[in-house]
Amino acid sequence: GYESLSGFGESFKNTFGFPPSRRGPGRIVSARRIDTPIGPLFACAVDEGVCYLQFVDQRTLEKEIKDLCRLWKARMIHGNHRHLVLLEKQLSEYFTAKRRTFQIPLWTPGTEFQKKSWAELQKVPYGNTISYKEQARRLGAAQAIRAAGSANRKNRITIVIPCHRVMGSDGDLRG
Repeated sequence: GYESLSGFGESFKNTFGFPPSRRGPGRIVSARRIDTPIGPLFACAVDEGVCYLQFVDQRTLEKEIKDLCRLWKARMIHGNHRHLVLLEKQLSEYFTAKRRTFQIPLWTPGTEFQKKSWAELQKVPYGNTISYKEQARRLGAAQAIRAAGSANRKNRITIVIPCHRVMGSDGDLRG
């Protein structure tokens, strides 16, 4: 349902409840679909910044979003947010080779190691790759190769936090 534009709203409504309840405490997460040349993406933002960006055809998307809402004590609404408008603009520029880095506020809850890992990923220049071993070395934890890979796997903001720029030491894709 998330793959087709017409089905997106209905799937969202059926999965997350539309409109959400306004009762009780909790964070509001704005979510919408963003079409790109490499496929549609599911994007979410809170007032602090973009907090989620993944492909809509991801098998675990629905479960992941429900888990995040529970973890963040959040209610998700379908609609626009200033950070999502900026994200869509910058993604469009990125895919037309007018942008190589993103200047978007991000909200990335995680462990300190995960946050450091994600910040390091953003330092890998456009068009370049590094190995997990190199990433671990840059984090000051040369033996933490698997931990770096695990942090990358938990990256919730694809493309903007470019975990796709990290490869195995032999140049092969991993994970």
